[in-house]
Amino acid sequence: MTSDGAWGNGPPVRRDVSATIDLTVHADTVLEFQIAVAYQPGIELTESLEFLLDGRCLQAEEILGAHGTRIHVVRSPAGALRASYRATALGSAIPAPASAYELSMYLRPSRFAESDKLLGFATTEFGCGIGDPGMPARISEWVGRRIKYIAGSSHPIDGAVETMLSGAGVCRDYTHLVVALLRAVGIPARVAAVYAPGCTPMDFHSVAEVHVGGVWQTFDPTRLAPRCAMLRIATGRDASDIAFLANYGGDITMQGLSVNAIIDGPLPMDDFLQPISIG
Repeated sequence: MTSDGAWGNGPPVRRDVSATIDLTVHADTVLEFQIAVAYQPGIELTESLEFLLDGRCLQAEEILGAHGTRIHVVRSPAGALRASYRATALGSAIPAPASAYELSMYLRPSRFAESDKLLGFATTEFGCGIGDPGMPARISEWVGRRIKYIAGSSHPIDGAVETMLSGAGVCRDYTHLVVALLRAVGIPARVAAVYAPGCTPMDFHSVAEVHVGGVWQTFDPTRLAPRCAMLRIATGRDASDIAFLANYGGDITMQGLSVNAIIDGPLPMDDFLQPISIG
């Protein structure tokens, strides 16, 4: 993708994304949604976001987080709640430089990327990653070969260690293992939730981002979708920071989830071993 957000010499690429979440809220609660495209320089957004409880509109408070992440807080009484988001995005994000604090934070072990538990294995298997720009691609490729994509094979509380031991998982599990191994060999790494045109099965997707050569490079060991077509939703240490839904209060039941992401024109090709930044 060129700096003006286009492939080749054409107009800025257009991506259309949407998400619908249906919940039964059993008692008063506070919900946090991360389903809106992140605010980023270089991307022009036209969007709508609506929360309906038994057909009645609920107001949401928007909280701005790191890297353009947007959290929408909804205080909901009991009832049938539908969250609906739709956006058209033109252009591509301009990657922001990493701060010293970010580089420190994204080297540390976290809840689902337990790099401290993988230090011995990672250094024995891959060596030291400091000063080795090819290390992220090798680790991403290794995880892609080592793990099988099997829907329903993992649990929401599983981390990188469980994924490596089980040998199976979904996109978040692949991402956690890549990030944990990279941190273990001394390379800052983080996770990003994205809308991913071409992803099969279509869902919210997650990828690993690695700080190499002064920029954040994106790696997707699942190879389920071309990276340059992706749109960032949220960014953080692991799935606890990028979850599309969090509940603080009464019980809820997920009744349905629908995600869609398409690109105007053919999907671009992707050499998954080459560095790409999604901004």
